[in-house]
Amino acid sequence: MAKLLDKQRYKCALGAMQSVQAITRALPILHSGPGCAQKLSESIGSSGYFSPNIFPCTSINEKDVVFGGVKKLNSTIENALKVVDADLYVVLTGCIPEIVGDDSGEVVSRFEDSDKPVIYAPTAGFKGNNYKGHEQVVDAIVEQYLKKSEKKQKGLVNIWADVPYQDLFWLGNLRELEKLVSELGLIPNTIFGYNRGIENINKIPEAEFNLLVSPWVGLNNMKKMERKLGIPYLHYKTLPIGATETGKFLREVGKFAGVDEQKVENVIKEHEDYYYYLIERYADLFLENRVINKQFTLVADAQYALGITKFLANDLGLVPAKQFVVDDTPKNRREEITAEFKNLNFGLEAEVSFETDGYKIHEEIKNHDYHGYPLILGGYYEKELTESLKGNFLNISYPVQDKVVLDDSYVGYTGGIRLIEDIYTVAVQRFN
Repeated sequence: MAKLLDKQRYKCALGAMQSVQAITRALPILHSGPGCAQKLSESIGSSGYFSPNIFPCTSINEKDVVFGGVKKLNSTIENALKVVDADLYVVLTGCIPEIVGDDSGEVVSRFEDSDKPVIYAPTAGFKGNNYKGHEQVVDAIVEQYLKKSEKKQKGLVNIWADVPYQDLFWLGNLRELEKLVSELGLIPNTIFGYNRGIENINKIPEAEFNLLVSPWVGLNNMKKMERKLGIPYLHYKTLPIGATETGKFLREVGKFAGVDEQKVENVIKEHEDYYYYLIERYADLFLENRVINKQFTLVADAQYALGITKFLANDLGLVPAKQFVVDDTPKNRREEITAEFKNLNFGLEAEVSFETDGYKIHEEIKNHDYHGYPLILGGYYEKELTESLKGNFLNISYPVQDKVVLDDSYVGYTGGIRLIEDIYTVAVQRFN
C-alpha cells in the first residue's frame, strides 16, 4: 500500500540548484524535464543575476527517454557557455536522465578545456532531498575543480553552515558567523552570498581549517576535503544562538585555531555585557511570559531544532516539550544529535523525534499537555494548528510564508536578540 507523506519540509535533490544560485555568478544547467526549476524555486528571494526562470535546461521529453538525452545536454552546455556570462557552470541531473542511464559526467568532461569551469553533480530526486543535493554540489566543486595547495594563508577559515534558500535566514547567518570569526582575528571565507563566488572558491585549499556549523549537513564534505585537500575540520554541531551557545562556540573555535585565550574572553565579555543589558531591560516581560508559555516545541530541520531548543532552554529558561526534526536526518547521525538535545543547562533534557510526516507531528502536538498556552516555532504548516491550541506561533523554518527576510539572522548574540524580539512580539500581541 502506498505511503502518503503529509506536509513535506524539503525538496528533491535537484533543489540543490538553489545552492548553486547562492554562489555569485554560478549558473545551474539542468538536465531534466521541463518545469523542474519553476517547481523547485521559491516564490520570494530567488530572483537575482540568474533566476530559475532562465536556468538553461535540456527539457527532455518522451523521445529523449527512448533515445537518450546526451546530445541535447551537450548542445545545452555549449550554448550556455556562449550566451550566459557566468564564472562557474554546474550541471545538475533530474530523475529522468539518471533512470534511462544518460552518462552526464562523460558529457561534462568534454568541456574540461573551456575558458570557464563546467562541473557536474548527480541530483536525481530519488537519490535524496535537497540537503543531500547541497552536499553533492559542494562535493562536485571539491572533486572536479579544486586542487590541493601547499600554500596556506595564516588564519584563513572556510565556514560552512546553512543550506541556501531552504533556510530563509541563510545569508544573514553566514555573515554573522563571519563577523564572529573575524573578531577572533581569523579570516573567514565563505562561497555563498553577495560578493563571494569563484574567488572565494579558489581560496578554499589555502585555508588552515574548515569550520562546519551544522548537526549533519556538510559533514561528508568536510571529510572529503580532509582526504583530498588536506584541510582539517572543526565540526560544531549547534547553530550558536544567544549568549550561552555563542560563548561556547567562540571558545571552541579559538582553541582549535590557537587564538589567545584572553583575547577570546575579551570578545565574549564585550558582547555579553551588551546582550544582558538588553535582557535586563525586559526581565519583567520575560518572567511574566514564562508563566504563560510553560513549554515549547520546535518543528524544524536539525539545525534550527537543536540551536533554538538550546537557546530557549539555556538563555530564557523555558522548558522543552518534544522537538521534531523534519529534514530526514540520516539514521547514522541521529544518535549523536539526540545526545545534544539532552545537553542542556539546569538539568533539562529535550525529547526529540525524527519525523517527516506532518500529520503525525500535528497529532502528537495536539495530544500533548503543555500546561498552558504552547509556544510553537516551526513551518507555516504549524500556524493554524497553534491557533487552534490558543498558543503562540513563530514561523522560523521551511516553509516560511508570513515574512520577508533579506539579510536578517538568528545567529550569535545579535541573532539571539532578534529571535527574542520576534518571539515576544508574538506573545505581547495576545494582550492587545
